Amino acid sequence: MNAPAATHVLGVDPGLNVTGYGVVELTSRGPRLAEAGVVRGGRGGAIESRLAKLHNGLVEVIDAFKPEAMSLEELYSHYARPRTAILMGHARGVLCLAAYQAGVPVFHYAATQVKRMLTGSGRAPKSQMQHAIQRELGLRTFPEPSDVADALAIALCHCYSREKS
Repeated sequence: MNAPAATHVLGVDPGLNVTGYGVVELTSRGPRLAEAGVVRGGRGGAIESRLAKLHNGLVEVIDAFKPEAMSLEELYSHYARPRTAILMGHARGVLCLAAYQAGVPVFHYAATQVKRMLTGSGRAPKSQMQHAIQRELGLRTFPEPSDVADALAIALCHCYSREKS
């Protein structure tokens, strides 16, 4: 008899240049790191090409791990930088499309909610988040780059939110 397939949660920190991803496997002893990395849209060039790279890269991750859910950071931008919000919206759109095409439900979390769940403070700096991820997943070193740490944090936030419901 085959063992049941592992349950995975994919966390994504969207960015047009670099999108971090983290796949967390849910085990009886708690979440553990299955895979983490980045998908690069690149700097410069046609936005269509950059978005296609993000989409295709995330499709590969979804195909490899077959997550039961994707957790994604909500759109946030300062009013002084509306262009950043628009570009981030493009990136989030193709990432959500990749999940939808694979039948993976998408859950959205505010950055402050993720930080609060993992550190107790919605304003935790990146270094504190990296420490929290290292501790929660029993890693020897900090997850880097910070895009990966953020993606793992988003995945863990979904795992812990799920436990409470």
